[in-house]
Amino acid sequence: MSVLSQTYRFASAALAVGILVLGTGTGAVAAAPPPVAAPTSYAAATGDLEGPQFYSGATIDVSDNVDGDVYAAGQSVTISGDVTGDVIAAAQTITITGTVDGNVRLAAQDVTISGEVDRSGTVFAASVTVTDTGSFGTDIVGAANDVRIGGEVGRDAYLSVGHLRIDGTVGGNVTYFGEREAQIADGSVAGTVDFVQTRQSADVQVSPWVLFAGWVLGVLYALVALSVVTLFAGLLIPRWLNRVTDHLVPSPWKALLVGLVASIAVPFALLFLLVTIIGAPLALALGLVWIVLTLATFVFGAYYLGRLILRGGHHPVVKALLGGLILIVALQIPWLNVPVWLAMVFFGLGAQLLEFWTQRPWHAKSETDASATAHSDAVETPEPDTAPAPAPETVEPTP
Repeated sequence: MSVLSQTYRFASAALAVGILVLGTGTGAVAAAPPPVAAPTSYAAATGDLEGPQFYSGATIDVSDNVDGDVYAAGQSVTISGDVTGDVIAAAQTITITGTVDGNVRLAAQDVTISGEVDRSGTVFAASVTVTDTGSFGTDIVGAANDVRIGGEVGRDAYLSVGHLRIDGTVGGNVTYFGEREAQIADGSVAGTVDFVQTRQSADVQVSPWVLFAGWVLGVLYALVALSVVTLFAGLLIPRWLNRVTDHLVPSPWKALLVGLVASIAVPFALLFLLVTIIGAPLALALGLVWIVLTLATFVFGAYYLGRLILRGGHHPVVKALLGGLILIVALQIPWLNVPVWLAMVFFGLGAQLLEFWTQRPWHAKSETDASATAHSDAVETPEPDTAPAPAPETVEPTP
C-alpha cells in the first residue's frame, strides 16, 4: 500500500470519530438522518432497517439487518446483525459478530471482530482481537497496544502496535511499527513482513558538574539582569525608594500584614470584577498595575536590605546593588528561596500600599488645613492694658 493510501485511511478514521454524535441515553435509539440524506424508512424495533442508522446510548446492540451505514457512539456497542454499508463507531468496547459488507472505522478501548467484514478496517484501540471466526476482506489499518489476528485478513496489515500476534492468515504484506518483534506463526503471512522498530529515547544522564555550571550561569544572569534594574531604580527614583522603605524601618510587621492580606484579597476582587462583565476593563487595568507592583517588590526588597547593612550616607545605587546581590543569591538557594520570595513579596507590597495610603490626596489636604489652623492660633492679638494709670505726684510748695 502507498503512503498516500495509508494517510487517507487514518484521516478517514479521524473524520469518522469526529462526526459521531455522543448521547447519554440508557439504550440504543435510532435518530433521523440529516435533511440532505435520501428518503429513508426505519423499523421501530425489529425487522430490516433501510438507510443510514444513528445510534447513541450506554449499551447499543444492533441486532437488526441494516441496509445502509451504521453510526454508533456509546459505552458498549455490539453489531450482531448484517450491515450492507459501513460501520463507524466509537465506544469503550466494540464487538462485531455479524456481517458487514462495507468498511469498519472503529475507535474504542477494546475491539473484537468475530464476524465477517467484506472490505477494510481502520481501528484505533488499546487492544484489537480478530477471532478465529473473524475476517477482513481487504486490509486492516490501525494503532493499538495489543493486536491479535486469529482470523483471516484478505490483503495487507499496516499497524502500529506494542505487541502483535498473528495466528491466522494474512493474504498480503504485514508492516508494523513497534519496539519488539511480533509473534507470527509460520506460513501465516503470504507476503512480506516489514518490522520498523521504534526506540524510546534513552534517559540522558546529566553530569553533576553540568548541573552546577547551569546553576552558576543562571545566578550570573540573574545578577546582571536584576542588578541593571536596581541600578536604574537607584538613579531614577531614589526618593521613592526611601519613602517606601521608611515603612519597613519602624514597623515592618505592619507592612507584612498589609501585604499578606492584599495578596489574598486583591486577586479575588479582580476575579469578581472580571466575571461581572461590566467591571472587566477595570479588572484588566488593575491586574496590570498589581503585576507591576509585585515585580517591583524585588527592587524595594533589595534597597531595604542595603539600607539595613549600609547605615551611613551611601548613595542609593550602592545600597540597591548590595541588597540586590544578597537577595539574588538567597533566591537561588533551594528551600530557602521560597520563604525569601514570600517575604520579599509581602513586605514589598505592604510597604508600597502603605506609602500610597499616605500619599492620598484627601490626607494631604487635611494636613494642610491642620497646619493652617495651628499657624493662625499661634499668631494671637495682644490684649489691651487695662491697669489704671498711676496718679500724678503732688509737689508741696516750700514755705
